[in-house]
Amino acid sequence: MSLDAATVLAKARACLETETAALTATAAGLDGRFVDALRAVEETVATGRKLIFSGVGKSAHIAEKIVATLNSIGAPALFLDATQALHGDLGLCAEGDLAVLISNSGQTEELLRLCPLLRRFGVRLIALTSQESSPLAQACEQHLLYKVPKEACPLRLAPTASTTAALALGDALAMVLLESRGLTREDFARFHPAGNLGMVLLLRVDDIMRTGERLPVLAQTATTQEAILAMTRAKAGSLAVTNPADGRLTGIFTDGDFRRSALTGPDFLQRPVSDFMTRSPKTIASGLLAIEALKLFEQHKIDDLLVVDAAQRPVGLVDNQDLPKLKFY
Repeated sequence: MSLDAATVLAKARACLETETAALTATAAGLDGRFVDALRAVEETVATGRKLIFSGVGKSAHIAEKIVATLNSIGAPALFLDATQALHGDLGLCAEGDLAVLISNSGQTEELLRLCPLLRRFGVRLIALTSQESSPLAQACEQHLLYKVPKEACPLRLAPTASTTAALALGDALAMVLLESRGLTREDFARFHPAGNLGMVLLLRVDDIMRTGERLPVLAQTATTQEAILAMTRAKAGSLAVTNPADGRLTGIFTDGDFRRSALTGPDFLQRPVSDFMTRSPKTIASGLLAIEALKLFEQHKIDDLLVVDAAQRPVGLVDNQDLPKLKFY
């Protein structure tokens, strides 16, 4: 049976709305148990112990995704196959580790068999289920509850809203942990050195700034005409203006400043560029991450950003056209 376009879209929206309802119900139902679980995770990571996640079927895939997210923020986590655990993989467990066991029904036989075995290793247990009084919830010290009014599957069989809610709750745990540990972009970059994300996060302003002939710099005593010629030769939209005595930055002269200077009278080209420059321009220190430059561009709505050294001398220029790849992040 082929569905018409309107029916296809209606059913797709219904699926998304059903899963959204599960997320809304889960968020509304959060209580002190989430706080307790976060504290347990924080303590485990702080003491150098491992976070262990396990599940069966679709819950196993959710567990693996949460493990990947935690590892990406520097919280060591492992996936434990509930079946293989009974045949040697329990060797990865150690006293003080924390295990999160995921089961929508809370009745998964493999996980229930695993609970007493993990306890023998001194591993603390958290159940992640949608059932308040399930056997798994009762077998664990702590319980993280997600709520699923109904599955999105029309047969009420395929895990859909339940897996979405379980994953989202795991994400919430990881993201709150990230903030509580004060993880910075530089920290995050250390765990993502490859690919475009790694490039974006590890790139520094020194790697992208314009220097040499592409960096127009003049003393504040130079004329406006000299400034325009210097900008033209460098093919730049701005120029760094410095103190002739020590080379320290005193301002920036932009295309916009040039247009405004032309309105001041016929002699504007012979007047010193300091008459028209923008004083106290936005700058960024050499050596900082390029992503910090992007934040300044977005915050102040500027077109050019001067890079300065420790003595506040201009050493580079970042044009907003140099940042398209950074906008990926």
